[in-house]
Amino acid sequence: MSEKSSSPKLKRSMTAGQMEMISLGGAIGVGLFMGSTSTIKWTGPSVLLAYIFVGLILYIVMRALGEMLYINPGTGSFADYATEYVHPIAGYMAEWANVFEYIVVGMSEVVATTEYLKFWWPNISAFWSGVIVIAFLVVANLVSAKAYGTLEFWFAMIKVITIILMIILGFSIILFGFGNHGHAIGFSNLWSHGGFFTGGFKGFLFSMSIIVGSYEGIELLGISAGEVAHPQKAIVKSVKSVIWRILIFYVGAIFVIVTIYPWDKLSNLGSPFVTTFAKVGITAAASIINFVVLTAALSSANSGIYSSSRMLFKLAHDGDAPKTFGHISKRIVPSHAILGISGGIFIGFVVNVLAAMANKSMSDLFVVIFSSSVLPGMIPWFVILLAELRFRKNNPELLKKHPFKLPLYPFSNYFAFIMLIIIVIFMFINSETRVSVIVGAAVLIVAALIYIVRHGLKNNKGEVNNGK
Repeated sequence: MSEKSSSPKLKRSMTAGQMEMISLGGAIGVGLFMGSTSTIKWTGPSVLLAYIFVGLILYIVMRALGEMLYINPGTGSFADYATEYVHPIAGYMAEWANVFEYIVVGMSEVVATTEYLKFWWPNISAFWSGVIVIAFLVVANLVSAKAYGTLEFWFAMIKVITIILMIILGFSIILFGFGNHGHAIGFSNLWSHGGFFTGGFKGFLFSMSIIVGSYEGIELLGISAGEVAHPQKAIVKSVKSVIWRILIFYVGAIFVIVTIYPWDKLSNLGSPFVTTFAKVGITAAASIINFVVLTAALSSANSGIYSSSRMLFKLAHDGDAPKTFGHISKRIVPSHAILGISGGIFIGFVVNVLAAMANKSMSDLFVVIFSSSVLPGMIPWFVILLAELRFRKNNPELLKKHPFKLPLYPFSNYFAFIMLIIIVIFMFINSETRVSVIVGAAVLIVAALIYIVRHGLKNNKGEVNNGK
């Protein structure tokens, strides 16, 4: 694979451990800790199978990405592959989808952070606390990729430790009745409240749309590959370990929640994490979980600034964003791109604060906008699967001794691609996600139209892309 981008190289200063934690940080978000009940209310305890099923799709996507990253671990990753192996418009849309997704996610996470801070300081100004949070994240990203990686490592570590404790405590309640007067709860809650599949096939597929959104961010591993030392070794290790860790953490935590508590009572609990810790006598549970969700929100915003700034940096060097965003600082980070993304988050945050002050119904509109990032966030998964098909076709010699090929190619690739399309269709069918998917689709259509107006539908060589 050739290096298409003329972008200057960023410094390989991150470790493999930081690379893994960045992926974990991007994929384990606030929703899990706050006990979002949407997925459970649609499908009941079978949400466990939904998480495993989407995890299988995720595994295929990440193995496809790992296969290409092993040959060329460049910054830009899936967007580079989309440009070279699908069509330049695919790379362009993947890059702008990433920028849009993480500006929107950053806005929502900063808003969430200001709410979590009110737990300890009820009278704190939401505006000024948000400004301080954004400034903190900007500094963390401007210092160096290594500083960002270190901060994200500890953010993710806090989340991981909390989930592990939650799972251990949960199983002690289920098996031994710890915190329940010695009476083991057992596993009957999985089927005794209306069955295992309470929402039928449709509810099962509805839940997948939210689960896909919760897993988004795992592809940050590919973007960080351009700044990690010994990339080939790190990529193989990270792809293998991150997928299993995420599955264990998500499936393990959800299993504990739906086993301990009847699924139809979860909406009255608040955060199941808080309730679980409180049940075994940890009276400071609320403060502990509030601290964890605070770091989870900071982690998600931190990962978003890192990811989208690298994409904006690449867009600038490809001539598809203002040139100033292609600047590299003395610390070898894309400083102007970081400031640009952070500025977008700040503007969105200010608009949200003003909208909430002016009219509560206007602030509800932002919920739709926030969730509209789910479809653009799926674009990297689609382009990774498409690019890997062409990558195999164009590089038969490289694949002969490749140690990290996608298993069951091409059937696994086709399976994942078709299932993602089916999930998008059911997002449109579901009235609760329809508006969000329409907004996300509109963003992608606008990006595609801008590309066509500027470049037409020709590839880099000036010939119509005919699949050759």
